[in-house]
Parts: sequence; C-alpha cells; structure tokens
Amino acid sequence: MKCPLFNRQIKPLSLCICVALSLPLTAQGADAKKSIKEDVEHIEVAGLRQAYRGNVPTKDLPQSIATIPFETLELTGITNLQSSLELVSGVTRQNDFGGLWDMFAIRGFAGDENLPSAYLINGFSAGRGFSGNRDISNVELIEVLKGPSSALYGRGEPGGTVNITTKKPQFNQEGYIKLTAGSFDTYRTEGDFTTGLTDNLAFRINGAYEDADSYRDTVTKKKTILTPSFLYKLSENTLLSYELEYLDQKADMDRGVVFVEGKPFSDSNFYGEPADGPVEIKAVGHQLELQHDLSNDWAINAGLSYRTSSFEGSVSEPRWYDADSNSVVRQRRYRDFDADDISGRFEFSGSSELFGLEHNLLIGADAYDYELDRTILRYRHNSALANSPESDSSYYAIDYDNPVYRDTLPNMIDNTSDLEEQSGQGIYFQDQINLSADWKVMFGMRYDSFEQDITNRLSNNTKTSVSESYFNPRFGLVYGLSDEARLYASYSEGARPNSGVDVNGNGHAPEESKSYEIGVKWDNVSSGFSGTAAIFTTEKSNILASSPNGDGSTEALGEAESKGVELDMSYKLAPNTVVSMSYAYVDAQNSKEIKLWDFYVIEEGARLGNVPEHSGSIMLRHFTEIANYEGSVGLTVQYVGTQLGDFLEQDYDLPNYTLVNLFANATLTNNLDLTINIDNLLGEEYYANSYFEAWTMPGAPRSIKASVKYSF
Repeated sequence: MKCPLFNRQIKPLSLCICVALSLPLTAQGADAKKSIKEDVEHIEVAGLRQAYRGNVPTKDLPQSIATIPFETLELTGITNLQSSLELVSGVTRQNDFGGLWDMFAIRGFAGDENLPSAYLINGFSAGRGFSGNRDISNVELIEVLKGPSSALYGRGEPGGTVNITTKKPQFNQEGYIKLTAGSFDTYRTEGDFTTGLTDNLAFRINGAYEDADSYRDTVTKKKTILTPSFLYKLSENTLLSYELEYLDQKADMDRGVVFVEGKPFSDSNFYGEPADGPVEIKAVGHQLELQHDLSNDWAINAGLSYRTSSFEGSVSEPRWYDADSNSVVRQRRYRDFDADDISGRFEFSGSSELFGLEHNLLIGADAYDYELDRTILRYRHNSALANSPESDSSYYAIDYDNPVYRDTLPNMIDNTSDLEEQSGQGIYFQDQINLSADWKVMFGMRYDSFEQDITNRLSNNTKTSVSESYFNPRFGLVYGLSDEARLYASYSEGARPNSGVDVNGNGHAPEESKSYEIGVKWDNVSSGFSGTAAIFTTEKSNILASSPNGDGSTEALGEAESKGVELDMSYKLAPNTVVSMSYAYVDAQNSKEIKLWDFYVIEEGARLGNVPEHSGSIMLRHFTEIANYEGSVGLTVQYVGTQLGDFLEQDYDLPNYTLVNLFANATLTNNLDLTINIDNLLGEEYYANSYFEAWTMPGAPRSIKASVKYSF
C-alpha cells in the first residue's frame, strides 16, 4: 500500500524529443521554411504585433525559440496542444490529470500539479483556470521560448514559456472544411472561414467538433470548440481586434493502468467506473486588443482578457494493488472547480538612437485578478462516514485482470471547500542595444507584486493572506558570426507565486529560479541547412511538497537542478527531400535532501521522475507524386530513453521505447486534399508517462486516420 503525497511539481516528467521545429510545407522546402521564419520574426498577422516582443527579430534574441506553424500540425495529424509540444526538443508530457487538461514540462520543469500548465494565448494567460485540452483549430503558430522569461512575461516556469498566436481575420474570403475518421471510432469535423464584411471590418470563425472512443476500455471524449473573431481598422494606423472562445468538453478521467511487477502489459484495462459519467469542462474566453502605430517603428499595444471556466464531475481512481485479492483498491472523488480570470496589458515599443547606438526598447505593465472556487468530496475505505454501508472492512476495489464495473457507487463526504483570490501587478522594461554590426547586448527587468487570500470554508471560513513582491533581471549577448549564424549567451532569473499554505496557515515565498544558456542559431538558405544548438543549466528553489497529513497544506522545501544540451536541425538532402533531426541530453535531479513523514528521506542527487537522459528523433519527408497526384510521404522515428516513473520510488523505471509514424498527403484537386497518418506503425508497447505505479499511462497502440480537406 502506498499513498504518494509529495507534490510532483518538483519532478518533471518524460522528455520526449520529436520532429524538428518547423517543417517545410511545399516542394521548395527551404524556401517555404524561410518564408515561415520571416513571418515568425515579424509576427504581423493582419498587422498585429506580438505581446512582450517589441520590435526585436527572433533571430536576434539571446535565447532558443522553437516554432510550430499550423501547417506542420495538419501534416502530422495533430489536433491538440499536448501532442504538438512533443514536436519540440526539451518539452515533455506530464501527468495530465487523467487526460482532462494539458500538462507539460520544458527542460524538466513544470508548474503546479493541481492546475493545468501555464501557457499564453496572444500573450494572455490561459493556464489559470480550467480550459480543457487546447484544440489547434484556431492556432496560427505555437512558440516555445526556452529558458525563464519572467523578466518580461512574469510568473513563469524556468524551462520556458509557450505562446499561441491564434488565426486572425483576413479581408480576402477563404476557408475550409475538414473531415477526419480514424481508429477507436474517432470522428472529427473542423472548419475555418474568414472574409471582409466592409473595407474596414473583417470577420473569422473557426472551430471543431470531436467524438472519440479510446484504446482504453469504456473511455470516451466529446469536445466542441468555437472561436469567432473580428478585426476593425479604426484608422490607417490603428487596429482593434476581438476574439471569443467557447469550449464544451465531456470526457472520462483516466489515470491509466496500475503497474504490477510480473503482470503482462495491458494498454486497455480501465480501473475507474463508467457509472461516474464524464467530467464536464466549460470555458468562455474574451480577448480585446488595440494597436496604434506611431512614427517610425514605434507602437502602442494594449489588451484585455476575461476568461471563465468550470470543471465538474465524479471520478473513481486507483490507489494501490492488493495482491491477496488480485484487485485494485480505489477512492472516489467529486470535484467542482469554478474560475474567473481577468487580465490587462499595456506596452510601448520601438527603436531610438542614444549616445550613437541604436536601442530597441520595450516598456510595459500588466495586471490580473483571479478567483478559484473549489469543492472536493471524497470516499476512501478509511475515511467514510461512521455507520454507513461504505465504512465496513471491504475495500472499494475492482479485479485487476478482468474489471467488472458497478451500478451503485459509494457516497462521498466533504474533503475540501475553499475560495482562493489572487491579484498581481507587474512592470517591465527591456532594451536590446546594437553595439556594432555584429554585437548586440540585451538587458531587461521586471518588478511584480502579488497578493493572495484563501478562505477555508471547512474551518469556520478561516482566511489566510499572503503578500509578496520580487524583481527579476535578464541579460543577453548576441554575436553575428556571419549573415547566417549567430552565437548567443544569456542569464535570467525567474519567479512564480506559490499557492496554498503551510500547516500553520502561513503562505509561502515564491518559487525562484536561475538559468544560464549559451547557444548558436544558423539558417543557410542556399544549402537548406538551419537549426539551433544550446547548452543550459537551471536551478529552482522553494518547490512545494504536500504535507503528509492530507489536509492540503504544503511546505516549500524542494530544490532541483536541470542541465543539458539541445540540438535541432533541418537539412535539404535534395530538391524534394528534407531531413530533420533532434536530440536532447538532460540531467535533472533533486539538489537538496528532503525528509517526509519524519522518516522518509529523498537524497540529494536523486533522479527527477520521467526525465530520460537521452532522447531524439529523425524525420524524413519526400515530395513526390502519389498515383499521379502531387503530394509528399514521410516518416518520423522517435526515441525516448529509460525514465524514472515515480520520484518517491527511485527503483521504478519506465522502459525506453522507439516509435515509428508514417504520413502521406496528396492534392486531389485544386480544392481537395487527402492526408493519411499511421502512428506507432510497429505496435510498440510502452508507457508514455507516470505519476506513480497506480497512475501509469500506457502509450497508444498502432492507429490510423484519414482526413479530407475541402478549401474554398
């Protein structure tokens, strides 16, 4: 019997290196990729600048930045954020709360395990609250900015920041309808349409509906996403945009399998209860942005975001394996989470000459107000109501080999009922100075203040308040080796507020980090050779661990360190053939002895969970004719090394695995395209990630899907 209580944000999960950062999308290969990169550098979709970026081109920033355009996601058959991030080196899949939200780590570090991973949509936070699994139907571009970006974005993880740029309205009329069918009764309809309503007003609407079963028994998922948006030209120099997002997701919570030594591999056994029904997640988001271009390249950007979300449902979850009865002992929990999040941003950017040097300046301020209302009910055999039928000696269990599900489920009692209120304000400044034609130096800083109130309704409405402030600097240096290559070095500090209280009801100091990085970027258009290589070291402190008494209190006692090497490159082997390669070495470990329960010690130097030291991939794409139709074929081979499956149990390893995926696409007519994807071609049996033995997620077996896209 084991009940893991350590808060796993100290442990990153599996590092999965997959295909290269940006795939060429036409037979011209390198030319297409060059066009994509130029768009990335300026990011002026419909004339809108990116937030927190200023006017510094991507190639001149002293950090590694990976980009994934929408076309790449279409080619590989990816429809969600979680899977798309596996296309980037150094990004790993975390335990995703039974598949109900997106959870990932960058360079070995993730955020609060009790919340979805933090990421941005057009520069606004979408990680606070519960917005389900992010769909890619409204994605124009995904960026992963490696290293801590707290000196600008604020409240971030030290591994990096994910920012999604959504599709913007266009004044020319275009659109598509896409139908997909695949293994495990997977069906999806996706659409996109944009047009100019007047000379100054453009409209766009896109979205998707998905209905899918799973390779996991009885597990199903339905999702509806709809995103209408408007772009209005107030004047020649002023743009106003508005975007609405609606999500309705119903899915079964699936913790995976219970790993038992000596038992055969199974990717199908589900140890929850279908009678619990699906967990329902709903989210509505609004974004309003204003950009006004001033003289030269100066601009003012301002924006507001308001998001509401809810998460509600009952779930039966495995706890441990009982060898005497060959059964899985479970608990049952009901969760009702409601979140409101409003944020605003204002920034001023442009270039100016001072003391004979060109300065690229960015000055800004932002603020947010967030409220989370949580209610959790729980049933355990050792915590049921006295004298109730569920409090006898029998376990709430299910047969390990042949699960038989119930019609009657145990009642639950109060476990958590609280209201958390957060507010934060920040100001930031960045200056990149062109010292010469070859040398550029950057320095930035950010000051944040943070307030938090937590009201415990189960403890006479006891209120705990926390107030913190912190300062984060950023330094960088870029040297132009040639027109095609740049060498860079950077140092950054980061901070993220810690939620919750300790056993005495006191709040915690923020989680802090320091990161060092050196790297090189290159893009030789004539030879079709491009890529990024980086060496990094990151230290993180004040990481929370859950208290063993199970009352929800936490202790800021963790420290961890991650260091490694990342390499991503793409090479045009022939006019119609491109190969992409990625590799990552990551050494992530606990850097401070931790004592739990007054007897359990995690030693300094202990491995962090689900982080393989070595991982990598190769992708090959060849443009050719398929049955007299223009198209392309290709494959990806992904290797993930052995990884620790449970931070508390240093002898529980997930074996290494290799996946082979095939893809092919063909243009049938000027308006009709066909894409076929075969994933895990060789039927590899593997575990994708783990929280502990009882929550280990088996990877998907071989699957196939086909998509038909009609463009107009």
